[in-house]
Amino acid sequence: MLRNYIKIAFRNLWKAKVFSLVNMLGLVVGITACLLILQYVSFELSFDQFQKDADRIYRVTNDRFQQEKLIQHGTITYPTIGKTMANDYQEVEGYTTLVNNGTVKFRRDKSVYQEEQTFFVDDHFLTFFTFPMLAGDPATALKAPNSLVLTEKDAKRIFGAQPKDYARLIGKTLFMDLDTEPFRITGVMKDVPATSHLQFGALISYETMVRTWGPWVKTSWDGSDMWHYLKLKPNADALALESKFPAFSQRYFKGDKVSGSVENFHLQPLLKAHLYSDYEYEIGIVNNGKAVWTMLIIAVFILLIAWINYINLSTARSLERAKEVGVRKVAGATMSQLIGQFLSESILLNLLALVLALGLTVTLEPFLSEQIGKPLSLSLLTGAGYGGRLMAIALGAVFVLGMFLSGFYPAFALSSFRPISVLKGSFKRSASGVWVRKSLVVFQYMASVILIVGTFIVFRQLAYMRSEKLGFNMDQVLVISGPALTRWDSTSIERIASFKNELKQYPAIKAASASINLLGDRLPRTFNVKRVGSNQEKGVTVTRMGVDPDFFDTYQIKLLAGRNFLPTDSDPDGRKVKNILINSSATTLLGFQNAASAVGQKIMFFGREWEVVGVMNDFHQQSLRHQIEPLVFQPFYTNGGFYSVKIATSDLNQTVDLVKQTYSEFFPGNDFTYFFMDDQFNRQYKDDQIFGRITTIFSILAVLIASLGLFGLSSYTISQRAKEIGIRKVLGASIPGLITLLSKDFIKLVLMAILIASPIAWYVMNLWLSDFAYKIDISWWIFALAGILAIGIALFTISFQSIKTALMNPVKSLRSE
Repeated sequence: MLRNYIKIAFRNLWKAKVFSLVNMLGLVVGITACLLILQYVSFELSFDQFQKDADRIYRVTNDRFQQEKLIQHGTITYPTIGKTMANDYQEVEGYTTLVNNGTVKFRRDKSVYQEEQTFFVDDHFLTFFTFPMLAGDPATALKAPNSLVLTEKDAKRIFGAQPKDYARLIGKTLFMDLDTEPFRITGVMKDVPATSHLQFGALISYETMVRTWGPWVKTSWDGSDMWHYLKLKPNADALALESKFPAFSQRYFKGDKVSGSVENFHLQPLLKAHLYSDYEYEIGIVNNGKAVWTMLIIAVFILLIAWINYINLSTARSLERAKEVGVRKVAGATMSQLIGQFLSESILLNLLALVLALGLTVTLEPFLSEQIGKPLSLSLLTGAGYGGRLMAIALGAVFVLGMFLSGFYPAFALSSFRPISVLKGSFKRSASGVWVRKSLVVFQYMASVILIVGTFIVFRQLAYMRSEKLGFNMDQVLVISGPALTRWDSTSIERIASFKNELKQYPAIKAASASINLLGDRLPRTFNVKRVGSNQEKGVTVTRMGVDPDFFDTYQIKLLAGRNFLPTDSDPDGRKVKNILINSSATTLLGFQNAASAVGQKIMFFGREWEVVGVMNDFHQQSLRHQIEPLVFQPFYTNGGFYSVKIATSDLNQTVDLVKQTYSEFFPGNDFTYFFMDDQFNRQYKDDQIFGRITTIFSILAVLIASLGLFGLSSYTISQRAKEIGIRKVLGASIPGLITLLSKDFIKLVLMAILIASPIAWYVMNLWLSDFAYKIDISWWIFALAGILAIGIALFTISFQSIKTALMNPVKSLRSE
């Protein structure tokens, strides 16, 4: 019997080629879109899942308060925290501490190799986390000063090593940056998985930092540059442990007496570090969890829309197949046999669509991966991603269930026809069936309108962030990494000034400056800053930035009062520097009446006085996700910073070559690496831009699939009204009037979908916008535009069938009367 079902199913699918093709197209597009989105979601949700005991690992976070005001919500805290918590609380099984060392240059013979990300880590790190070693002992590799563990990538890049050679690398040495003492390689580890929120290319022993920076990196209660992770014992209650932290703060910090701030500590689960981190000074790779879950909802919507289409398109053929059902029943077919026949058609069509969708998914993966910068693969859904093989089983179960459920209603509806009514020609549509189909179309267009509104708002917010005046001009600014392999000495400031002056001799170069920090970076903070001579009891917190006198001209930042830095404000010996600039927000925070009144005043931090020589206009140092912060500028710059060069782009390649040549003359032995400031700054919006691209692509697909569903319902309804239309034409009805008559019921459904979708879209997008300090207002016209677009698409979808029926010769429809 099964063989017969399949044979008849193929025959019926081939007979109704147009309906089969439209049905197949909707399912293929829907399943493909769903599989692609699920790969992205699976990748994002799988971060740190590979870590052994990941569910017991927590990151220590720290909120700092001054004068009952939150001044820092960060992942960095004091050197002593991890070890002290491990000693004080029996719930803690182990801990590890690390420090971000950023970019370094490894030197081997005469070759230099740049590593973008390195960490100082303690000797617990490799046994605490699951980063497998390929050579060396993880328990001892990072105990001694100047110990270095390389990843496979660097072992191959620097030494040309193959897996069989890794053990031979143990004991070999490299020099790092300007260090004269070699670093001994004590281990080679596997490359860090892409799904680790901690990304690095090499690890350096923490003891190296102790020897270089001093013992405070282990003992300090007020120097805050460390990240701590705790592993709790099995069955330990993290919330109960966290409830003990206020007493911990009181015991060690005594209110604000030790650090100048009231310290509140919290535990963040490792498995939430990637998607649910709103912290400052983030060391890991993070994304927006709201956006990821939104994508999952979109995937569900698209798949539901695709299966709803099948239901509508299948039941649209009910009149065509009514007589077939009547004849089969008269011939002795039972209802279960008829249901089996129609279900087999549904399953066959779904299986064919699934096979085609899998092929299309594999074809489109590289394109989507490039667009969003994520390594997408079907393996993420078959064991390598979130949930492991359970994901594959769950996904298979969903598809099987969806195939049966989407096929069951049409099968039940078609098999329930009464043969006597059908064969006598008195078969009529079911009111309940029409209601179900209309409800499904309302759901489809509701989901589509939500996606359309969401896409509009995402792109308006992105456009707002790109077009909003930031308070500085970063166009055509070439940024060069500083000469880290040139030692800082008494001649360095003069050499940098000469380098800049040489660059300015070229007509294509308009300005040049040096700075320690980059615009867009999270700047360091300074606590307990006070005005000298005021009755200020508590200090305030400001951020700080090291720049040279040309920085503000290069970026066209406006001076409000006083003067800019002079070359004489800087000194190779930082202890002799005494003048500073502040921004307008710092002026307000420090209690000055206006910018002019701040000039000439002195403020205290770092244990000494500084004179304010000028006030700069506020500017958005970070993205518009963040508030403008009080900022202090110091005339500090080092060889490890950056040079910003304002250029004309008429002949970009030639200009870059000139800059490179000049750089090599002044700083021989240093690599020339550069980027453009606007690219660097806009990287802050990368995840938002990816979210915008994905929502746009899949919103279009959702609307396309929903339109197919409306096409199915319009075909079904209009075909049942063919005789009515024939009678109306005979009685003199006009074609425009008939088209309006046939279309208005469907437009009512779309209007209903718009009314339901609008408040849902408003709530969801307000939630998304809450992550931005500066954001657009959600205007009413966005919903109006989305509604007009939805109605326009609906009219276009149903117009073909409406016009065809209205133009049909009434004789054909009335022939059987």
